[in-house]
Amino acid sequence: MKKIIALLLLIGTHLNAKSLTIFSASSMNNVLQEIGKSYEQAYPEDRLTFSFAASSTLAKQIERDAPADIFISADQKWLNYLQIKQPEKIQQVKFIAKNALVLIAPKEAPLQAQAIQAVNFKKILANHYLAVGDPAHVPVGKYAQMALTYYQRWEMVEPRLARAKNVRDALSFVERREAPLGIVYATDAKISNKVKVIATFPLESHSDIIYPAVILSDKPEAVRFLNFLQSKQAKAIFEQAGFLPVE
Repeated sequence: MKKIIALLLLIGTHLNAKSLTIFSASSMNNVLQEIGKSYEQAYPEDRLTFSFAASSTLAKQIERDAPADIFISADQKWLNYLQIKQPEKIQQVKFIAKNALVLIAPKEAPLQAQAIQAVNFKKILANHYLAVGDPAHVPVGKYAQMALTYYQRWEMVEPRLARAKNVRDALSFVERREAPLGIVYATDAKISNKVKVIATFPLESHSDIIYPAVILSDKPEAVRFLNFLQSKQAKAIFEQAGFLPVE
């Protein structure tokens, strides 16, 4: 009898669950999945569904009325895009984390860590390509373009770009040794045991890599999840994953 009652309670909990759909930049895949587990333990009445892709892709899906309750972008640009295209959807905005930009190579590559100014892109790339998110659409690609322009490498590197549709695809190109170099976020490099960081781009070489979280619906659980993203518990998970705090 006790087992039947427990089963009925479990079924009742699922039937009454409040669904929340979160669209997020690919670079937050792992950390948000981890935070999501903690959130659902704290609020078992809520059920989270994540959709991860390039910020540009998600913003355009939201513009076409995709049913997202929260959007987490990897830059300010695609938040601004939605504020122009769908201003009535924007309920609340919070900045939840920051990131760093790094140059990576396959783990077994003979390249050693060095300052970005010392990297000989022309020699290393030769007849190969630099893996990076497409600068025309993907935030990490935009940051990479800024940083390479700062070091006067952009004109030389641009024809040798392997333009990925998101940062995780750029990471995969290097993991599979399809590219000798790639530019990704520090947190993406951290999750892979198949790549190593060759150099970190100094902060002055690009604009802040900051993640705005935007509430797009009037669901109270959306506010609850956004608040949880700023809790001590979530901040500890962000920090463990390599994200930087928002000042």
